[in-house]
Amino acid sequence: MGGNGGGGTNADKRPNDLLGSWFVRSGWSKGELARQVNRRARQLGANHISTDTSRVRRWLDGENPREPIPRILSELFSERFGCVVSIEDLGLRVARQSPSASGVDLPWTGPQTVALLSEFSRSDLMLARRGFLGTSLGLSAGPALVEPMQRWLVPTPASPAPPEPDPLPEPRRPGRLSRPELELLESTTKMFRQWDAQCGGGLRRKAVVGQLHEVTDLLQEPQPEATTRKLFQVAAELAELAGWMSYDVGLQPTAQKYFVLALHAAKEAGDKPLGSYVLSSMSRQMIHLGRPDDALELIHLAQYGSRDCASPRTQSMLYAMEARAYANMGQPGKCKRAVRMAEDTFADADDWDEPDSDWIRFFSEAELHGENSHSFRDLAYVAGRSPTYASLAEPLMERAVELFAKDGEHQRSYALNLIGMATVHLLQREPERGSAYASQAMETARKVRSERVNTRIRKTVGAAVRDFGDLSAVVDLTEQLAVDLPESADAG
Repeated sequence: MGGNGGGGTNADKRPNDLLGSWFVRSGWSKGELARQVNRRARQLGANHISTDTSRVRRWLDGENPREPIPRILSELFSERFGCVVSIEDLGLRVARQSPSASGVDLPWTGPQTVALLSEFSRSDLMLARRGFLGTSLGLSAGPALVEPMQRWLVPTPASPAPPEPDPLPEPRRPGRLSRPELELLESTTKMFRQWDAQCGGGLRRKAVVGQLHEVTDLLQEPQPEATTRKLFQVAAELAELAGWMSYDVGLQPTAQKYFVLALHAAKEAGDKPLGSYVLSSMSRQMIHLGRPDDALELIHLAQYGSRDCASPRTQSMLYAMEARAYANMGQPGKCKRAVRMAEDTFADADDWDEPDSDWIRFFSEAELHGENSHSFRDLAYVAGRSPTYASLAEPLMERAVELFAKDGEHQRSYALNLIGMATVHLLQREPERGSAYASQAMETARKVRSERVNTRIRKTVGAAVRDFGDLSAVVDLTEQLAVDLPESADAG
């Protein structure tokens, strides 16, 4: 039978009563379950799986199948019963995986996405202290991260027919959410996004997580199909924002888990541009963590998945992130080409027929210049602190700083670009100008709660001390750092 997913040992084998119970209640025959397993395996690219009725009988008799079959069975039974049916619930042993692999490779089903969002946001609210999930979550990277995310592109299989209703069922409750209530949820999400841009991720993160948990409660109630899709869209935006805020305050495994769940919710909403935006956030995190190869794969997945529906503004943002990945990989030619594509595509944004979604409106001319300048700045570091690439970054960064100063609303981005200007001038061996920009950045950083901003300032001041420690401007800068940015308190 070729690769049939058999595993385990025959010694001391006992019937799997748990799997048998779920199987009997499903109403499936052994042949039907085998066909569904084979079909799902092909969707996952596991073409070596070839299951038949005798193999299903062996599972019921106590044989433990190899991966990915336990995960496939979990997905199939979860879809059948409309609730989370874990591998353990089926009496199957989980294949040994690293915590990072098990943290992101989740079933792509609507009910399971809701359940996981609810469970994770509830745990976050109950245990909201810095690093609270550190022992149970690990960061995924490489194939363990990228391959599960590729399933975003796999069409969602049709749901099985629901089981026959009990006699005299209770009447189905109509969806209790009105259009004004949905609009209020959307406006609240927009408000949270504005707070994040203005104040950083530390101040309102728990409020966003709480709102996300409320939305998952609504998703567990009967709603019209259109309302359910809209709620999934709101959940995706809130989960992405919770991930972004967690990333901003340094909770990296927590951030990644929220990003993954946001992508699942975006898939359930049928919103490919939103999914591409979530993938861009995951890509940015990978660049931050020194994994530009992973970042590039995630961006290419985002571009491919939204190629026929993303607005010019969204496409421009994806090109800009592609440039950042290439810069950190030390590929100047591809980086410069992606920068040009970002600029050319952004020029078409004003001619787009439909209004942009709120989640992409942050990507302004200032953000475009800031991202592209950071790409050249990153190239400068990769190329051994090259002043040539730093000189390419300077005019773009200067324009970004100027626009953010006028804007007044995106204080964190303003601070990050001030830091960028400081690093550019340090690379150009202009420590006085670099120190002046770093000092400005510290003044702005006091207005936001962003460990990301604080960390970059400390690194920049450290670089100034290393190269120009005897200079009076740098001495003054280190004294200002001790006063303005003492070690941050827990961010929640």
